[in-house]
Amino acid sequence: MILSKFNRLHGLVSCALLLAGGLVQAQTESLLVKRASELREAPGESARSQAALAVLTPVTRSGGRQGAWIQVRTAEGASGWVHMFDIGSAASAAPAGVGANALRGLTSFFNKGSAGGATVTATSTVGIRGLGAEDLARAQPNPAAVVQAEALRQDADEARQFAVSAALTSRAVEPLPVPAQTQPQTVNSGGFVNNN
Repeated sequence: MILSKFNRLHGLVSCALLLAGGLVQAQTESLLVKRASELREAPGESARSQAALAVLTPVTRSGGRQGAWIQVRTAEGASGWVHMFDIGSAASAAPAGVGANALRGLTSFFNKGSAGGATVTATSTVGIRGLGAEDLARAQPNPAAVVQAEALRQDADEARQFAVSAALTSRAVEPLPVPAQTQPQTVNSGGFVNNN
C-alpha cells in the first residue's frame, strides 16, 4: 500500500517535471527570420525599431507574446519584438510567401484600424499561425455551422431581458455618417482588391 502511494507520487512528480521541461523549451525556442523585418522596442508597427533583421537571422524566443507579436533575443544579445508571421522554426526556414505577407497586412490593418498611427494592444486570435494561402484557397463553406450560429440568435425581447439581468443601461449613440461614394473595386484571383 505504501509502495503504491510512493509510485503514484513518483509518477505525478515525473509528469510535472516533463511538462515543466516542455514549457521551458517552448519559451526558449530557436527560430529563424523568414522575411526581412525589424526588431521592435515594443509590440506593434508604430514601436521604435532597434535593429534590422535579415532573412535567415537566428533568434531565440524569450517567451513574451502580445497578439501577433512575440518577444525574441538575437545572437548579439539584443532583445525586442517581432511579428510572428516574420519568423519560423529552423525546419521551416523558407522565406515567407505572399500568403504570409497578406495575413500580416490583415492583422496590421485590424490592429491599427484604417487610420493607422495609434498604438493599440492587439487581441490574440485562435489560429493566428498556420493559415496559409493554400488553406484559404481550399476553404469550403460550412452550412451546418451557419445553422448552428443562427440557432444562437436572440430576439429584441431576449436581449432586453439579458440586459436587465446583467444590470446594463441603455445609452443614445449618434449614428455613423454615411460614407462617401467610392470607385468600384474588384477582387483579383489572389484575393486582393484592385482599385479601378
